[in-house]
Amino acid sequence: MSESLQRKTLIYLTGFMGSGKSTIGPILANTLGYEFIDIDKAIEQRLGKSVKEIFRSEGAEFFRTTERDVIEEISKRDHIVVSLGGGSLVEPANFLRVKTSGLLIYLESSPEHLLKRLQHKSDRPVLADSEGDRLEYGALRERVMNLYREREPIYAQADLTIHTDQKKVGLTVDEIVKRLTRHGR
Repeated sequence: MSESLQRKTLIYLTGFMGSGKSTIGPILANTLGYEFIDIDKAIEQRLGKSVKEIFRSEGAEFFRTTERDVIEEISKRDHIVVSLGGGSLVEPANFLRVKTSGLLIYLESSPEHLLKRLQHKSDRPVLADSEGDRLEYGALRERVMNLYREREPIYAQADLTIHTDQKKVGLTVDEIVKRLTRHGR
């Protein structure tokens, strides 16, 4: 890891929806004495609507533009653990901003494990049909697999990869802290 990465005090968590970013992030931030920001929650606060409502009323492009603005603002700060949205890094400007302003950690889960976590969720716009209803299992599986294949090569460019399948949250946080310590953080 380069010396400049070792000094960065922004830690971004990436991974597919359901990989544990929003659960692990606040615990990691507390452990490090950092602030925690969940990008989706920051967007919801800014716009006064849920992500699902934003997608439905304003569209995906508006959401992604707002997301880019929020990431840019956060990238100028320090001592923060940031939970990125599952699709945040698909936008090249976001990927570049994140990679140049902080340390990117990929919380990796297998598609099968993610499917188990996501099959009963109804708050994820990309997992809904055109009417906003939860997809049936077969369609959900196909959507998750397609998105996973599209996004995984982007996630894999992270500075650190932490496997989260069937691992307790505390053990995952401990592993991240140990790996950060090894790299001079």
